[in-house]
Amino acid sequence: MTTILQAGGPPPTRAAPVKDVLHGVELVDPYRWLEDQNSPETRAWVGEQNKYTRSLLDAVPGRERLKKRLGELMRIDSLGRPFARGGRYFLSRKSANQEQPVLIVRQGLNGADEVLVDPNALGLGKNTSVSYEDVSADGALAAYSVTTGGKDESAIRILDVATKRLLKDELPEARYISFSFREDKSGFFYTLSGGDHPRVREHRMGTPVAEDRDVFGEGYGAKHILACEVSEDGAWLAITVWVGSSGDVAELWVKDLRAGTPARSLFPGVEASFRGTIAGGRAIVQTNWKAPNWRILSVDLAKTGPDNAKELVPESKSSISDFSLVGGKMLVSYLEDVKARVKIFSIDGKHEADLPLPGVGAVSGMSGRWKDPELFYSFTSFHVPPQIYRMNLATGSNDLWFKLNAPVDSSMFEVNQVWYQSKDGTRVPMFLMHKKGLRKDGKAPVLLGGYGGFNVSNTPAYSSSAVVWAELGGIYALANLRGGGEFGEEWHRAGMLGNKQNVFDDFIGAAEFLIREKYTEPSRLAISGGSNGGLLVGAALTQRPDLYRAVICSYPLLDMVRYHKFLVARFWIPEYGSSDDPEQFRWLKTYSPYHNVKKGVDYPAVMVVTGDSDTRVDPLHGRKFAALLQANTLGKRPVLLHYDTEAGHAGVMSTTKSIDEGADRLTFLVSQLGVKLR
Repeated sequence: MTTILQAGGPPPTRAAPVKDVLHGVELVDPYRWLEDQNSPETRAWVGEQNKYTRSLLDAVPGRERLKKRLGELMRIDSLGRPFARGGRYFLSRKSANQEQPVLIVRQGLNGADEVLVDPNALGLGKNTSVSYEDVSADGALAAYSVTTGGKDESAIRILDVATKRLLKDELPEARYISFSFREDKSGFFYTLSGGDHPRVREHRMGTPVAEDRDVFGEGYGAKHILACEVSEDGAWLAITVWVGSSGDVAELWVKDLRAGTPARSLFPGVEASFRGTIAGGRAIVQTNWKAPNWRILSVDLAKTGPDNAKELVPESKSSISDFSLVGGKMLVSYLEDVKARVKIFSIDGKHEADLPLPGVGAVSGMSGRWKDPELFYSFTSFHVPPQIYRMNLATGSNDLWFKLNAPVDSSMFEVNQVWYQSKDGTRVPMFLMHKKGLRKDGKAPVLLGGYGGFNVSNTPAYSSSAVVWAELGGIYALANLRGGGEFGEEWHRAGMLGNKQNVFDDFIGAAEFLIREKYTEPSRLAISGGSNGGLLVGAALTQRPDLYRAVICSYPLLDMVRYHKFLVARFWIPEYGSSDDPEQFRWLKTYSPYHNVKKGVDYPAVMVVTGDSDTRVDPLHGRKFAALLQANTLGKRPVLLHYDTEAGHAGVMSTTKSIDEGADRLTFLVSQLGVKLR
């Protein structure tokens, strides 16, 4: 395999140093001008960078073979997980030749497919996607969002299911967090984010959107995120208020829709996370209050205050990740050493059974109705394409309803979990997926990933690119770093704010373990991460450039001194801190990748991936970091900016674009790690 070299070097970038003094410390930013995304100079620079990137990637023999294999895995028929309303079943479907999933409805689970919305036929471009927001209780009205180019913003439209006609009750493009119909279809509630005043609004059907009124949100500001849901019986509106995106603090409010009284907090004055749903006249709540590994409470809606909560499922050694109420039962998802386990409880908290799972993997989307025993859920693993199961909680029947028939021989691979010690002695787990019969001779190409933030748990999930990587003889490694939610709130807090360096130490420790245990060597090791994971690999790159040969840094946060000033990053201050605070400035500057690039270091090959439509993490991070690395790296290994003028953070790219980007990533990796294509 041809190794990509600089090939004459990247196009030059003008340096125009800007000096700031923060808390007595002078900082110099040579590429501040690249923060202006729409300036003619920035646009010209992006164009030249993309030409350079394409000139190197397209010259690598074998890219078309990688693209062909990804196409075989990704251009296949698929179905989304169905949900029932009023005898109709709503789901998505994508044929092998389509770019985006289509929203369909069936009269009965096995009825004929009726197309409701086909984005492939809307004439809005291949990167326009649609998804269900909610369906009325009787199945008569369907609300769906329309998203273009991977933005977080979308428009919401309402469809009469029987006639397939759009109603005039359309919400314009904005950042919506939730949407929920009233039971009688007289209107709906939705939550708006963005700006300094998040709120819950109510719309009455047939009236202009301009007349919608706020029903909740007064007193909340830029750091709050609101979500709402109407209970199945139509009597209550449950409102969740997150303080930032970390997930460790969230209030739970309820509003009596029949009485029309104001919303009230179920746990006033308690600083913890409360996430609940309403069924059977009470709120069932998952909380980390006095339980870092979470527990489940029941709350009488007629009363407020923590003294009126009854514990249904106590905290245990394993962290509770989620729960669902279906068929009068409570299904609680646990992570036992990052492996999924689901227990079925009575609504009074009696353990009745475990959900049978087909192996080590991840369970998601347990969905159903409180008064209906029909349950759907998904199962997947690194080498197991998603499967949808249908269970009857009354009879116990549990059947495979749909299997994604990707051309993968799962029997070729194995998934193992290993444990290693981080810098401070903390034991950290990591999954390894590779072909059976792997020889530990220190020569295997390894792709190491991680996240480590926001209480997010990294569980085994299917990836076409990971399958191709393993087919090529590589090891796909996923480290479960502190900052995530794999072991509850204590694990999360050990990797946030002033403890953020623990996350990077955990990741560096994973790389050192893979080398020490003879899985690989630095010349055969690559790291990859996106969003908060982009910050992760950026910090790992600047702190230990000797450990890796290649780095893919996607949609990343990298300038941690200024990050909170752009787009929605204010929501992340509870997780990272802010340079406005002197002590937090010290943390941030110490690890901020943009502020720790050094002149004359032999950095690994780097591909920074970002795009114009990222309205979550501002692409200025990727632009500035790529320019700075290109100007300072000593070696001949390339620093590439892979910049998509149509793609964004939400990842709703067309099938064609997903295959192309996947092929670019694999091309970059195999060329740098010397992987031979057989």
